[in-house]
Amino acid sequence: MSIDFIIAAFITVVGLTTPILLAGLGELVVEKSGVLNLGVEGMMLIGAVCGFALTYTYGFDYPGIAPWGGILAAAAGGALSALLFGFLVLELNSNQVATGLALAIFGTGLSSLIGQGFTGMIITPFGSIFPDALATGRYSQVIFGYSPLVYFALAMVPAVHWFLNRTRAGLILRAVGENDLSAHSIGYSVKQVRYAAIAFGGAMAGIGGAYFSMVITPMWAEKMTAGRGWIALALVVFAGWRTGRLLAGAFFFGVLMTLELYAKASGFSLVPSEVWAAMPYLMTVVALTLISRRETAGGNAPACLGKPFLPTA
Repeated sequence: MSIDFIIAAFITVVGLTTPILLAGLGELVVEKSGVLNLGVEGMMLIGAVCGFALTYTYGFDYPGIAPWGGILAAAAGGALSALLFGFLVLELNSNQVATGLALAIFGTGLSSLIGQGFTGMIITPFGSIFPDALATGRYSQVIFGYSPLVYFALAMVPAVHWFLNRTRAGLILRAVGENDLSAHSIGYSVKQVRYAAIAFGGAMAGIGGAYFSMVITPMWAEKMTAGRGWIALALVVFAGWRTGRLLAGAFFFGVLMTLELYAKASGFSLVPSEVWAAMPYLMTVVALTLISRRETAGGNAPACLGKPFLPTA
């Protein structure tokens, strides 16, 4: 096994890890507030098409600005779709599981509708911002050869941990997720906290979706996230709602997906590539089962997760 192969494999793992890490961090914050949003896949697709559409439309006239505008459009698209979910579950007290599934279906259909005029179009990949000598060097590319979104995702891991565990706002958010009635009784607005968390989760999922259409495959195709939103949901459960474990779990899923790619490329038949392709989704099923039986998921799930907020006064 050559050093070049190891470098290429590591870069592939990082690339496949980034979108599910972004979406997973957003969903972790949402679930810490006591809301279960299963619509991550739909929000990622909306973010993917919004980011690509803006970048393709303005990328030729404003090549230096359009990628960043595309990321903002992806975040906005994901956040707005998440707020629609938030209105239904917080104001109308609709079932969170059913509404989240509806959002996943809605996002898939809406992204296909918006993306009709962009199918097959290509944009310049949102690549490294470092000099080519660093971004393409044999060894330096391991550190400097990534899109800015990779560094953003990695930076958000300690940022989210610090917010949840070292800030007053994070303490309030966790209090709302653990006991919403108690938080309401001492004057905190449960709905406002949950709206903010839901919007953040949607924005992160949208950026994660944009990573597919603007970095991995800089073109638009229907359902291009290929179920990664469901993997992000599973990742939160496997991580025990902890940011450090979330990062480790994201790399674990990235390794599984990389093994699938290399198994297909090499034609290695001892373990069929289809087994590696199915593995992340089999583990997703296990994690979603644990969501429905939170007492077996390590005892760290927010106590109010998935429950409607029904204040008595």
